[in-house]
Amino acid sequence: MISFADFEKVDIRVGRIVRAEPFAKARKPAYKLWVDFGDLGIRTSSAQITVHYKIEELISRQVLAVMNFPPKQIADFMSEVLVLGVADANSEIILINPEQEAPLGARLF
Repeated sequence: MISFADFEKVDIRVGRIVRAEPFAKARKPAYKLWVDFGDLGIRTSSAQITVHYKIEELISRQVLAVMNFPPKQIADFMSEVLVLGVADANSEIILINPEQEAPLGARLF
């Protein structure tokens, strides 16, 4: 069990994917994402979401991401945020996003 105070330490925010490209140097198929979090700026993420999403479908999509993990070097790319998803029956990732349009940078509570 964790306390609510523990949960509050995880900074999950709404962002909009503004750029996406194939990540050829990743060990598993992935995309490089650039996500706009409004006043918090644009952050990068590596995401293994190639099964369910084409690059052109990702642009302008809102997503939820953890903002306060340390950056992680993946091949030649720095992943600054963790874009959130859930696994389908085949362990392929489905992105989590707000049900309605939300302000960029809005925090999940």
